[in-house]
Amino acid sequence: MDLYEYQARDLFESYGVPVLAGLIADTPEEARAAAEKIGGTVVVKAQVKVGGRGKAGGVKVVHNADDAFAAAEQILGLDIKGHVVKRVMIAAGARIDKEFYFSVLLDRANRSYLSLCSVEGGMEIEELAVERPDALAKIEVNPRAGLDLAKAEEIARAGGFPEELVAKVAPVFVKLYDVYKGEDATLVEVNPLVLTEDGDIIALDGKVSLDENAGFRHPKHEALEDKSAADPLEAKAKENDLNYVKLDGEVGVIGNGAGLVMSTLDVVAYAGERHGGVKPANFLDIGGGASAEVMAAGLDVILNDAQVKSVFVNVFGGITACDAVAKGIVGALAELGSAANKPLVVRLDGNKVEEGRRILNEANHPLVTLAATMDEGADKAAELANAAK
Repeated sequence: MDLYEYQARDLFESYGVPVLAGLIADTPEEARAAAEKIGGTVVVKAQVKVGGRGKAGGVKVVHNADDAFAAAEQILGLDIKGHVVKRVMIAAGARIDKEFYFSVLLDRANRSYLSLCSVEGGMEIEELAVERPDALAKIEVNPRAGLDLAKAEEIARAGGFPEELVAKVAPVFVKLYDVYKGEDATLVEVNPLVLTEDGDIIALDGKVSLDENAGFRHPKHEALEDKSAADPLEAKAKENDLNYVKLDGEVGVIGNGAGLVMSTLDVVAYAGERHGGVKPANFLDIGGGASAEVMAAGLDVILNDAQVKSVFVNVFGGITACDAVAKGIVGALAELGSAANKPLVVRLDGNKVEEGRRILNEANHPLVTLAATMDEGADKAAELANAAK
């Protein structure tokens, strides 16, 4: 779960990371009141989970409460890369001397943590990594050892900080790591981390991503979720306890088991190269159960995605046998009725596969095509999706 900037700011403050005063506002009137409370120069910042706010007109520096009102009027309702601004943060202004970059993130490939650091901050980190890769230090952080002051100083020096600044930024790095570890985050980023003209180090703009798999340890995290901004299909899948992720493709994918579904995504993508470049439209793992109710819930989610042109159901029968899966598919199609209006390619294998195929053949549903192998099923699903584009 990605947090809004104001949520990251509040989280930083609770861990002792130095931040500026910040208040949220949902109306221009609330923005004016917040600016009056903070006083002096403030920054009105659009709260959206996407970069490039400044270039899109979503960040404005103002010097009084009336100007904050006017700025909020302009920003609220603004569309920034498909994200409509519904809330702004009124943040205290800062007299910036220098801007830096720091982050800690999960390095899945190396099964470790990774810290990125640069004495050159403020710009898009992707641009810096491409244009001046030598200016961005990448330092592994051992999850068992963590990030203490000595490691923080090592990171700061690798990032190009002069010695007089190392002592200033290193304790802040430690506190930011405390946020990362304490909240089970997958990313804690500050860009920019600034040195003010008064010599203070301030986390000016933060980004935090939380690992939802660790949510059971953090009941307070549920309050941070913006359900109104959630993808409606992902919200529906969550309500039905389905593991679903929406992708930008045309072939809906249903499987039982995360490994099988991931393999299916690859096979569909390869098949799509032969059929107009179609791609997987989603990741949907129905887990060990494949009852009519579970299948109906999964198909309901996928078929309501306007991008989906065909569906590939790829199931390996284990504890849940193929005959139960087949009955689930038949029952789901009956339950959905006219809502089931896109072709389904079904590949079954494993426990009681012959019985499962017999059930589907006897049902003889006009939307269902049986496939003997995963490759065959993926190819047929890609072909049908391409034909329906």
